[in-house]
Amino acid sequence: MRLQSLLFSLSVCVTIATDTASAQDLPPLQRTSTVSSIDGKQQPVLYWAPQSATERPTTLFVFLHSWSSDYRQDNSKWQAEAVKRGWIYLHPNFRGVNNSQNACGSKLARQDVIDAVRRAKQMFNVDHDRVYLAGVSGGGHMTMLMSGHHANEFSAASAWVGISDMPEWYHFHLKDGQPQRYAKMILQCFGGPPGTSAEIDAQYKDRSPLFHMHKVGDLPLDIYAGVNDGHTGSVPVRHSLRAFNRLAAAHGNPTVSDEEMEQLWTNRRLNAPGKSDRQTDNTLGREILLRRTSNGSRVTIFDGGHESLPVAACDWLQQHRRTTPRVTTTP
Repeated sequence: MRLQSLLFSLSVCVTIATDTASAQDLPPLQRTSTVSSIDGKQQPVLYWAPQSATERPTTLFVFLHSWSSDYRQDNSKWQAEAVKRGWIYLHPNFRGVNNSQNACGSKLARQDVIDAVRRAKQMFNVDHDRVYLAGVSGGGHMTMLMSGHHANEFSAASAWVGISDMPEWYHFHLKDGQPQRYAKMILQCFGGPPGTSAEIDAQYKDRSPLFHMHKVGDLPLDIYAGVNDGHTGSVPVRHSLRAFNRLAAAHGNPTVSDEEMEQLWTNRRLNAPGKSDRQTDNTLGREILLRRTSNGSRVTIFDGGHESLPVAACDWLQQHRRTTPRVTTTP
């Protein structure tokens, strides 16, 4: 047990969210590829599926890699949840690391995710009522973006510590007016800072989930952020809260106030938490500091940082069924 604890502290990427399992205990991922239906470029995809997935309807779980990684990123703790639940696990590439203009939520990158989903539906007997999407950090950004641009492709989505406003995030990563690591990568993606030109600003808007949350509609979207993120991590919690507010406003529901957002940022607590903010979630296993709902979606700010909790995400996802488009398998 002492050795296991040491390994966990050295690398959370090596440890998965099951009792004593490790990445080596998981079945190996297989590789396939897709051809972009926009520019014809190939994109690799890693996947795992239970043997029965070609015979009976099976849940499809699409997990999106983070900002500085690609499809080869070790997300074994998320794969472990899929294996445990008998879900097809799909880990697509969508133009790789966010350091080029074709990456970072571009139209090409978004289509890569859709093409990977359609490839899975050709390979397996996918349950079209259970097509789930999730991602963390840059993957959380992409999960929210896909939920806005392509809500009808998924049954439910779970976004963790994601970026919702690209111009705001660029400015957050300036120091004394100079771009730091993430700001430099943003410049590589967009070709200039916000305000450079109408064309560049249009791209910032197109790739910022904040401006597309009103199109999420009835897609259940679960948004999570640790209250310390932005202090010890890279994405302030207001990205999650503002995204939820746009969604809630489109539903005609109450939003998180500016005062509450400021309290969470400054004090990391609400001065007067409501009933929904005081509930206990045993699956999450963390203190909830804010939880608000809007129709089938919700936002949760928990006591933590720039992190994800796959068990909580997948437990919530599997509660949802929603019909998604059916794709005819080509011979």
